[in-house]
Amino acid sequence: MKLLLDTHAFLWAISSDSRLSSQAVAAFEEGELLLSAASVWEIVTKYQIGRLELPSPPSEFLPEHFERNAIGLLPILPRHVFRLERLPLQHKDPFDRILVAQALEEGLAILTNDPQIAAYGAPTVW
Repeated sequence: MKLLLDTHAFLWAISSDSRLSSQAVAAFEEGELLLSAASVWEIVTKYQIGRLELPSPPSEFLPEHFERNAIGLLPILPRHVFRLERLPLQHKDPFDRILVAQALEEGLAILTNDPQIAAYGAPTVW
């Protein structure tokens, strides 16, 4: 199964965080994983403003984990952005909204525990 990782799911999985469900761990270990360019942007932004601590800068830390966990990167394409026009504004977080749009456009499930993402109708795994 191809899975788009929500940012928190990616960070929790690479740090073996206990907040991951056993189903989420299995999906991370067995699925074909993708991380959106939006999640990379979100991680860099939170790191820069001091809301996310990492052992090294994102430009060093992230590529190491992409390779180690065989995670592909999903670029943000115009059709992903245009899909936002058809999404209700129930979730104000622009990073989460683009993940939903990407998942819907690409036919992907999202690995997330965010109930607001599930409310959009995108398939989720947790």
